[in-house]
Amino acid sequence: MTTSKESLPTQLVDGMGRTIVNLRVSVTDRCNFRCTYCMPADNVEFMNRSNLLSFEEIVRVVNIVSKMGIRRIRLTGGEPLMRKDLSQLIRMIKDVDLIEDIAMTTNAYFLKEHAQELKDAGLKRLNVSLDALDPEKFKEVNRRDCLEQVLEGLKEANRVGFKSIKINAVAVRNFSETEIMDLIEMGRSDGFEIRFIEFMPLDADRSWEREKVLFGHEILDSIRKKYDLVPVDNSLDIGPASEYNFADGKGKIGIITAVSNPFCDHCNRIRMTADGKLRTCLFSTNEHNLKDLIRNGASDEDIGKAVHDAVLIKEPGHKINLDSFEQPERAMYAIGG
Repeated sequence: MTTSKESLPTQLVDGMGRTIVNLRVSVTDRCNFRCTYCMPADNVEFMNRSNLLSFEEIVRVVNIVSKMGIRRIRLTGGEPLMRKDLSQLIRMIKDVDLIEDIAMTTNAYFLKEHAQELKDAGLKRLNVSLDALDPEKFKEVNRRDCLEQVLEGLKEANRVGFKSIKINAVAVRNFSETEIMDLIEMGRSDGFEIRFIEFMPLDADRSWEREKVLFGHEILDSIRKKYDLVPVDNSLDIGPASEYNFADGKGKIGIITAVSNPFCDHCNRIRMTADGKLRTCLFSTNEHNLKDLIRNGASDEDIGKAVHDAVLIKEPGHKINLDSFEQPERAMYAIGG
């Protein structure tokens, strides 16, 4: 479909025929954790605050892309709750007529204080990054000793009644094996969907090796030693996880096989960094500068056309398993989880 200033598409369809309905919006690259698969331990250089999109600028983009078929917004970071007054942004996005769902990815450290106001503002769903329930392993991976605060935040989030709370655990060989069942039992007990994500090459230290990945099929094999699992039909058509219900009816898990069995054919998302760069793939080596358009007086139609043109050349896949793979310059915390 062609575009003009008079006519922008009501759907964003890329060159592979994938319809884009999700936009992930990073609101900050700052984080109070220093997770080994995401950030360096020390001397992190964060964006100058003047480079961050304002709430008004973010909502302007959301409003534009909502008219082009985006229906779901996920707020990410860094740690999004390090952005002051985040509930105000959520209320602003909620007022955009065509947006149907607002979610957030968080480390849960600040949830005890903010869960109620976030839900009241219109946040519907939470994904909480939690890789270990053993305090020493938690400290090892996050480089912070605060598991209790995270669990208290989760408890409060559960109490206020979000539509769903998912736990995201990065699966790393020789680390995650002892944590899998404890996380599963917590999910079954407290009503969380536990999702295991294969370790991806987005670490700031660039120490990723394929040998460090604990693969999805290995995780499933370990769970099936205790529980029967029933695959959820067409779960990849909705999101990145292959989902499984427990046969006894008590809970659900998800497996995100980004390395061993990529879901790129079903990808329905794009991302915007905290400094206003559009990325059509998590592993993009190219970015499309929306901030400059916004701050240099571009019309909504010009911004919409820039998004449309970027989506048209969205990458077919991330190439992790190919010799030609090139790790993005930005680490995960600077892209948006």
